[in-house]
Amino acid sequence: MKDVGILVLGHGSSLPYNKELVESLAQMIGKNHPGPVRTAYLNMNQPTIPEGLNSFAETNVSRIVALPLFLAHGVHTRQDIPQEMGIDPSKRRGLLKVGGRDVEVICAEPLGVDECIAALACKRAEEALG
Repeated sequence: MKDVGILVLGHGSSLPYNKELVESLAQMIGKNHPGPVRTAYLNMNQPTIPEGLNSFAETNVSRIVALPLFLAHGVHTRQDIPQEMGIDPSKRRGLLKVGGRDVEVICAEPLGVDECIAALACKRAEEALG
């Protein structure tokens, strides 16, 4: 999987902790993934999605997985993100030129329903109780 890059996608926000959170999660993902991990944002933050894709130009990746840090599908995951990436939203994957070569880009599913998320939600509820 060293030839697979992961582009962690955040929504973006004017609040600085949002970007810090996405960057921190990307670092954690990088500890478990042997290939390069980068970040990009749909709105308000840098790098943009096209800039994030281009950040893989100096790597040897043949595929990039765009990983949206969104809980569920919506207009951003179904339309906006694929369009920003320059791929067909109905297919959610495509070939792009990155660093002068063809690289397959694949949109991952949102985080969705998962036992890990349910456990984290319970943990947060317990923390709120002190």
